[in-house]
Parts: sequence; C-alpha cells; structure tokens
Amino acid sequence: MRIDIMTLFPDTVHAVLHESILGRAAKKGAVEINCIQIRDYTENRQRQVDDYPYGGGRGCVMMAQPLKSCLEHVLADGGDTRTRVIYLSPQGRTFTQETARRLQRDYDRLVLVCGHYEGIDERFIEACVDEEISLGDFVLTGGEIAAMAVADAVCRLVPGVLADEECFTGESHWDGLLEYPQYTRPENWEGREVPEILLQGDHARIEKWRRKKQLERTRDKRPDMFEAFLPQTEQDKLLLREMERDKERVPLTKPVTCRKAVPEDLEALMRIVQEARESLKKLGADQWQGPYPSEADLERDIAREECYAVLHGEELASFFVLSEEEEACYADIRDGKWSDGEPYCTLHRAAVSAKYRGTGIAEKMMRFAEEQTLLSGRRRLRTDTHRKNKPMQRLLRNSGFLFRGNVFVKSEPGHDEARQAYEKRLKKQGEKR
Repeated sequence: MRIDIMTLFPDTVHAVLHESILGRAAKKGAVEINCIQIRDYTENRQRQVDDYPYGGGRGCVMMAQPLKSCLEHVLADGGDTRTRVIYLSPQGRTFTQETARRLQRDYDRLVLVCGHYEGIDERFIEACVDEEISLGDFVLTGGEIAAMAVADAVCRLVPGVLADEECFTGESHWDGLLEYPQYTRPENWEGREVPEILLQGDHARIEKWRRKKQLERTRDKRPDMFEAFLPQTEQDKLLLREMERDKERVPLTKPVTCRKAVPEDLEALMRIVQEARESLKKLGADQWQGPYPSEADLERDIAREECYAVLHGEELASFFVLSEEEEACYADIRDGKWSDGEPYCTLHRAAVSAKYRGTGIAEKMMRFAEEQTLLSGRRRLRTDTHRKNKPMQRLLRNSGFLFRGNVFVKSEPGHDEARQAYEKRLKKQGEKR
C-alpha cells in the first residue's frame, strides 16, 4: 500500500507517520508513505496557495492551481495501480472501520489531500477528487490530522502491519448542516465558473443561496443528518419546499452551450414560443398573445445571425435574440432614464422551454447574452418586459439588471404597449466588480 499525502506541513506529517508501528512497517517495505509540499507547485514568487473567497466571508480559500499541479506530479509515476484521490473534509462521509477495509481492499494507492484555512476551491474537488472523507461532525484547522488518521487506520490492515479495530465518532455540526461550496480566484478555472450569484455583491441573495446549498448538500451527502434536521426558520421551510419542487425538474447533467440558431432550429424555437405564450396568458399578460413573434420574425432573426440557441447537450432548451441596432422606442423613456448614451446591445425575444424552467437555464441564457454583448465590443445590455411578466423581472434583477423606467413598444397592435425597461453595465472577466 502506497499513500501520498499532499500537505502544507509535510515535515510534521512525515514525523508522525514514520514513527512506531507505521515507521517499522515502512522500513520493512510493507507500506510506503510520502508527504508532498503543495507550496512547491505554486506559480508565483510568494508561493501563494490561498486567496479571499468570492461572495465575502472571513479567512481564505486554497487555490485550485497549486493543488492540481501538485496532484499531477504525484500521479505522474502511478502506472496501472488502483489509485483513489481523497479530500479530507468535514463534508465527507464519516470515516469508519468499514471505510478503512474498503480502501485497503480496493486500492493499491491513496492520495490524501489536506485542506487548510476556510477550505479549498470547489472546482478542484469537482475536477480531481474521487471522494471526500470526514473523521466526524467537527471541524479541524487543517486536513493533516484527518489524513494521518486515515493513513494509520488503512495501513494497519495491510498484511505485515498490526491491525486494530477503531471507530470514529464526533459531535454534530453547530446547526446540523454541511457547509456551502467555496470558490476563489480565478473566476473561470479550466472551464468551470464561479456561480454568478457570488460575483454580484447582493449579500441577501448570497445568504439565501448558501443556505439552500447547505440543505441540498446535507441531503445528498449526509442523508442521516438531513433526516434529523429540523427547519429553524420560515426561510428554511420555504427552501425545503423549493427543493421538493426541484426534484420534478430536469437536472442539468449535460454541458449547457450557446450557438447561433440555424433554420433547422425553427420548429423547436416556435414550440418554445408557444409554451411562453401559454405561460404569459396565465400571468394575465397580453404580451405574445397575438401572431408575434411569428416564424417570419424568427427566420429574419436567424438570417441576421441575431438569434442564439441555448442547448442542454443536444437539446434546444431556450433562445434569445441580441441586436446591435438601437431600439427606437428606447429613446422615449419615462419615469426614469438610461445610465448614459454609450452604445448598447438589445435583448429581444428571450424564452425558456417549459421543460427547463427552474433548472438554471434562464440564468445561463442571460450569461450567454452578456458574453455575446462583450464580444461585440459593447458594455451596455438593455431589454424590456411586460409589466405583468414577474418571472422575467425577477430574472433580470437577479442577473444584475437595474430598472431604468418605462418604454412603449408597438409590436402588437391592440395590446398593452407599456414595458418596464432594464439595463446592465457589463464588466470583462477579471475586471474589478
């Protein structure tokens, strides 16, 4: 059995694990335990391994890059050995004697990753970690003690090393839930992005998001804890009901991408239009209750390369139209004003398939619209929506758009022309928010 421990304190860990029973076992070749310094794989002179967390909060979070580089070096000489990468985390499944038996039985090599500070960037966990292990429901200052405990318990089961039964118990977390995901710089790491909500500075929404993530993670990772959890506030009760509704929604298990729509998409686009038309009718909005938008409208959008399809895997889940032309009716804005006269793009005819409502596709659609606006060289994105289209208004506000006033749109004769106008000033990746 070979165990590689990635740590900021290799000398300390090495000193403990090469003494007594394990030390003697290592000398006779029954086990091999290596301790690797994560700081050796940083990319700056300061050997920095941590940075502040997105979304605010105390302490720092370990960055993904040094961890990934260190892991790649460790695995470079792995060969065909059965290897398991484990992150020592209070969010993992509780370590037991049965876990030790499984690790010793099923693997020839373990790589134990020790976190520190407020944890490690969630994207490294998603990309590189096979499982998370916890000693129990308590928090340590770092993963070294847990790594040493796991290494000790597993190595004891290796033939030639004295084995001893041992169990691990601990106290409950302070509120009976696991922690929410943590992220730090950069915003985009190997194609994985920090959730948009953490970048907007809306602390009330961040706290709600984090609380829901706590509930979801506890349900998914520690169902025993979740079963014993009692809602503490009205918000908890609302979030639990929201999670029940989420079960009926399509999980986003495939990549969500955006491309320019093509004529072959027209049937799917019109199906989404019809679903949106029915939804707006239920809201009491007369928007889209006539022939607009028609096939001809979307055909023109496609021909102008202004229509974008948002895909879940290969399935068309939503669409939007983005134009660089100035909207004539926006010149006459009432009860407010636009921020300035800087060139802008206009978001038109955006809709989400009924199948994908509430899945997060709408938020991703807005991000794609912002990205395309920036690619056009513009930093302003404007749009409008019907006064009774509350879901779209919430989406715009949650996406960082500001209400600017009222405009009047004459796209559907005989219908309510009043529209609420919204605007967002966009920032490029890495630009201070």
